[in-house]
Amino acid sequence: MDVANRNRTQGIALAFLAGYVDTLGFIALFGLFTAHVTGNFILIGAALASPEHMSLLLKLLAFPAFIAGVAVMPLLVAWSGARNRRALPLALGLQLVLLAAFMVCGMAAMPLGREPSNLAMAAGLFGAAAMGVHSATSRLLLGQLAPTSMMTGNVTQVVIDVVAYLRGERGPGIGARCAKFVWPVVAFGVGAVASAFAWHAVGFIALCAPLLVLAVLIRIEVAAPPVVVAA
Repeated sequence: MDVANRNRTQGIALAFLAGYVDTLGFIALFGLFTAHVTGNFILIGAALASPEHMSLLLKLLAFPAFIAGVAVMPLLVAWSGARNRRALPLALGLQLVLLAAFMVCGMAAMPLGREPSNLAMAAGLFGAAAMGVHSATSRLLLGQLAPTSMMTGNVTQVVIDVVAYLRGERGPGIGARCAKFVWPVVAFGVGAVASAFAWHAVGFIALCAPLLVLAVLIRIEVAAPPVVVAA
């Protein structure tokens, strides 16, 4: 697989994964956004102001769990560089392990009550940590891709480029930029819809789908030839 196709595959697959995991966490775990820090801030504010809102502790703890996932990534990248190892397969593998823990804890927590049990809390925190790793991986190792977990910027860029095109601008970068940003938006939306149906069908076992996505991405990355940097 050449570099362009690998980048496209990574962008689409990781955006699908982010939409899928964030939606499943929101539906299953009392409105928790595993990948959307802004959304959790809003829900925390709403919960503080309205006593009838539940699960405040889970949303409060999700933020440091997300931060922990982000914080471990620079350490992993540095560790990999010092040992001349590829950081991306390790980062994807770490995300896979954390999402697997999310699934296992979620399955053990069933049936869910009106408030999150300890196992449900653990599931949410593993999910938030996994998406922290996801976001940091995007920034540190996949900077050539459009963001895969936050779609606001992607949609903004696509609209700007479409308006520019309709105004008559035909620069060579517009088409490539639209393709770069629009496919993650579509994939994120597809992941969100698929996750909602999968959760209602099979519960936390639905997280097998993002685990499979990560396994395929790891296999592609391991099989890819190393990048040779010119002296």
